[in-house]
Amino acid sequence: MGGQPLAIQRLDSRDAGFDAQLAALLDRAPETSPEVTRVVDGIVADIRARGDAALLELTCRFDRRTLTGVAELEISKAQWAAAWDAQPADLRAALEAAAARIRAYAEYQKLAPFSFVDELGNTLGQEVRALERVGIYVPGGKAAYPSSVLMNAIPAKVAGVDEIVMVVPAPGGELNPVVLAAAHLAGVDRIFTIGGAQAVAALAYGTATIPAVDKIVGPGNAYVAAAKRAVFGRVGIDSIAGPSEIVVVSDGGSDPRWMAMDLFSQAEHGEDSEAILISPDAAFLDRVAAAMAERVTSLPREPIVRASIAARGALILVRDLDEACAVSNRIAPEHLELAVEAPRALIGKVRHAGAIFVGRHTPEAFGDYCAGPNHVLPTSRAARFSNPLGVYEFQKRSSLIECSAEGARPLAQIAGRIADAEGLQAHAQSARDRG
Repeated sequence: MGGQPLAIQRLDSRDAGFDAQLAALLDRAPETSPEVTRVVDGIVADIRARGDAALLELTCRFDRRTLTGVAELEISKAQWAAAWDAQPADLRAALEAAAARIRAYAEYQKLAPFSFVDELGNTLGQEVRALERVGIYVPGGKAAYPSSVLMNAIPAKVAGVDEIVMVVPAPGGELNPVVLAAAHLAGVDRIFTIGGAQAVAALAYGTATIPAVDKIVGPGNAYVAAAKRAVFGRVGIDSIAGPSEIVVVSDGGSDPRWMAMDLFSQAEHGEDSEAILISPDAAFLDRVAAAMAERVTSLPREPIVRASIAARGALILVRDLDEACAVSNRIAPEHLELAVEAPRALIGKVRHAGAIFVGRHTPEAFGDYCAGPNHVLPTSRAARFSNPLGVYEFQKRSSLIECSAEGARPLAQIAGRIADAEGLQAHAQSARDRG
């Protein structure tokens, strides 16, 4: 393996300074700088004040477009259909297979209403309703992320969302036809060629042209993330996405070349992506390092991968697989691969991970495209408290309470006494009126 070595940190859990070294590796700069926040706040305020006029002006400025009216921002369904028909047959087949798997998995996630009669004869339960309208943000320009379209739109369709509005920037007027093809396949209802903070603000507050939505999902740059944070509360959001992350736990029995490419699969997203391998086998870590040096030269995005690995990559030596899981839990990664002989024995030890890829034959890349579970996952240690995107993100629950005359009397006494203790006399009397 004669490739140039990669600059990558080597950590050992036995070292006295390990905790500090790991903390430094995981420490990230603030997600949104004050300058980004200032710019985004101005854009959101402008969209709220001037609507379509501001949206047209900002789109022309930031996306280098020449537009005469907001009607030019919408892409017709005929264009989506044409984009689908123009794709190579093998790509259409791959997209259809991925969509079918995503949809099949999503069907299992649907929340169901329930009700029961309590010991007093009162009916309690839960109603489940889909959101009426959601907005999907998709990166645009030369980038082609049809997988993001499928992962965001299909769960919304399975949930029963009435209308899906997709926004995708078209810098210089350039729009990737594969993204339009994926929108056609996924059942998106409307597409507008807008992006950045102005697109998020338009979806949140609505304009004469852009309908206001109930929730905004999908990845974007720092300005999109800041805008989602700014409009949260007016609308729901999926998450504030950070850089991509992967942790691979291996017992040393996996192919080092596979492990190298699995780490690269996230490193190639950007210079701030995080790729970490944890193993109790020091010689195996050496073999993976050599494989990384060899295989990185085959990648078109080699400079990005090298920068990512140097800044946020690590090979971590631990005492055993139990400690490997403990270290992974501290990282709380977006993606966790358990590339070990008996992976199911470790699943119960995993407390925090956005998605778990079980066994040597399950690379993270399968999850990005076609395994079925969603690839929109919590980042920046949010796996400690957050979930993957799913059908449940597009459904909302309403509690159901129905009391009979007899069943109301005991509740009237309980509620009345607690309301007295809180000093809320109208509450107390309202309850006692039924007693």
